[in-house]
Amino acid sequence: MQRDGIIIVDKEPGPSSFKVVERIKNLVKAKKAGHAGTLDPFASGVLVVLLDQGTKLSPFLMSHDKVYRAGLRLGIETDTHDLTGRVTKRRDTGMVTRERIKEEAGQFIGTIKQAPPPYSAVHHKGKRAYELARSGVAVDLQEREVRIEYINILAVDLPMLWIELCCSSGTYIRRLAADLGKNLGTGAHLTFLRRLRSGPFDVDHASTITQIGRLVSSNSIEEILIPLKRALREMTEIEISNALARKIRSGHRPNREDLCWHNQPSHGSGGSLKAVLGEELVAILEEAGNGYNIVRVFM
Repeated sequence: MQRDGIIIVDKEPGPSSFKVVERIKNLVKAKKAGHAGTLDPFASGVLVVLLDQGTKLSPFLMSHDKVYRAGLRLGIETDTHDLTGRVTKRRDTGMVTRERIKEEAGQFIGTIKQAPPPYSAVHHKGKRAYELARSGVAVDLQEREVRIEYINILAVDLPMLWIELCCSSGTYIRRLAADLGKNLGTGAHLTFLRRLRSGPFDVDHASTITQIGRLVSSNSIEEILIPLKRALREMTEIEISNALARKIRSGHRPNREDLCWHNQPSHGSGGSLKAVLGEELVAILEEAGNGYNIVRVFM
């Protein structure tokens, strides 16, 4: 039996995202599994696990904004920018004030350029950056644009600083911690990270591996398995006929005449929409010319 859909997991600190995904896959006996945005082993919180045909949703769920709570230790820098690394420099935190921290944090709000940390999974010349870094190879990773919506200062208890932030996909909180520490003149590294939200999925509605195991044992996993149709909550939806669903699943590229827009929500040009048949997700379509390209199809 296929387990098409997604499960919102509250990952615990310790295991890698890969190990969590494999554990869920084995628990629910799915054929395939993946995730929509990794978390470092020491981090916790929302991990969106994709099961069977749910793995096709990865590019749409990966792009969601994320909300994090983070703990920064000022005065100490590490080579990984987090608590797992080797200490490279120690500095006096002095009398850094909340006002100064707020001012410097404000410099990162908006669209900024950020270089991935040397210990990251970014590919560089055919290898992962962290593999090169562990081999002592200096890697100069190119900056990329990311967006930070807000940074709220939760608490300042030197040398610790606690923040909450909302950012775009692809933002490295470890790098942000190091860069903020640099601007403050104290240096810093990340000691705590918890993802509170990924797109519409909140940690308050996530399940731990232990809870998932209990639901599997009681044959109640459907209580938390989000079907394909409901996984893309923010995408425009259109109901199609059974005949058109069969044609699309056979590779037919629908044109505007194929889709009946009567009583359907308005849809702007150039966007994606999900074609559904009752509770089934049939396909994700993308407007193109006088018709629609099939981006993903679900059987």
